[in-house]
Amino acid sequence: MKKKQVRIKETVGIDIGSHSIKIVHLRKQHEGFKLLNCDIRPTVASGIEYIPSDLRPERYAPVIIEMLKSLRINPKHIKHLVTSIGGDNTSIKQIKTIFLPDEELESALFFEAKKHIPISGTDMVLDYQVLSVEEKTNNMNILLAATSKDLLNEHTTTLTSAGLTPNIVDIDSLAVVNSFSLNAFAEEGVYVLLNLGAHRSNMVIWGPEAKLFARDIPYGGYNFTRDIMRKRQMEWDQAERHKMEFGLRDNPASATVESISMLDISEKSTEDAIVDEVRRSLRFYVKEAGNSDFRKLYLMGGSAKLAGLQEYFQEKVAIPTEIFMPFANVEVSDRLQSKKDPQLALAIGLAMRME
Repeated sequence: MKKKQVRIKETVGIDIGSHSIKIVHLRKQHEGFKLLNCDIRPTVASGIEYIPSDLRPERYAPVIIEMLKSLRINPKHIKHLVTSIGGDNTSIKQIKTIFLPDEELESALFFEAKKHIPISGTDMVLDYQVLSVEEKTNNMNILLAATSKDLLNEHTTTLTSAGLTPNIVDIDSLAVVNSFSLNAFAEEGVYVLLNLGAHRSNMVIWGPEAKLFARDIPYGGYNFTRDIMRKRQMEWDQAERHKMEFGLRDNPASATVESISMLDISEKSTEDAIVDEVRRSLRFYVKEAGNSDFRKLYLMGGSAKLAGLQEYFQEKVAIPTEIFMPFANVEVSDRLQSKKDPQLALAIGLAMRME
């Protein structure tokens, strides 16, 4: 007897960022999705400078509980929950290997992963997806995703503490790809996706027929605020307000007009540091994949809307740059139009993942 396939009607994606949590509640439609509700809330006190290493994961669960209440989502009624993890103890790699039957593939990939992924073999949790099998060579193109047991356990503890039952746990970079591939027209070529978080940014190079590359860059919104504090002699709350209002630009009402990009040469600005990492990654990709057909750079995440940042990246990286709004295949009612934000890209990518 054929097993009846369960039809998923509603789905919840939760992006637990280092500074804020994003929750997206979608309903699956015949074509695409409908946004039922969404929310973004910080997990650190507003206006107070903090040390990233002092932040504790215990702060997440209470915020998630309050957000679910506000969104009127009962944790026990969630049938399809997708969350993600990221950082130093996660990694994804696309590799090529000889064809192997299913019963041999998993054990062979575990040994193969140890060559490509910098996580201790005994501490590694591995998943994989066969992307394609080449007709001529019979070689398999496989996407490997790995994390550490400790990081996965910490993540599931956060979810259970919030009354949630862990379901699908993705890698941040894959959620970024999912968000883009389901909400953008990308027929050919290669696209650079930069998800700017608070303390790190996910960089992904992806195309429909291109090799996937992903890495984390250790800079984000926190570093932009620190730059402004240092350059403009401001307190944390003043610098945060300046960042949100003027971004990389000067306050036109200020008596002394200075550019954040004119920091002391010994102290490279955050945007310069990110650009350097992006350029280095692009050079590596061209060398490894033999493909330089870069069509566009898309900015997403909390810092994507910083005034002047889009233009800065376009000038320095020399690739047409846009802010990515992940709502092409998401119906948004008039009530929720004001909530459309590039910061929701990762959460939407999670919520749109069906399996």
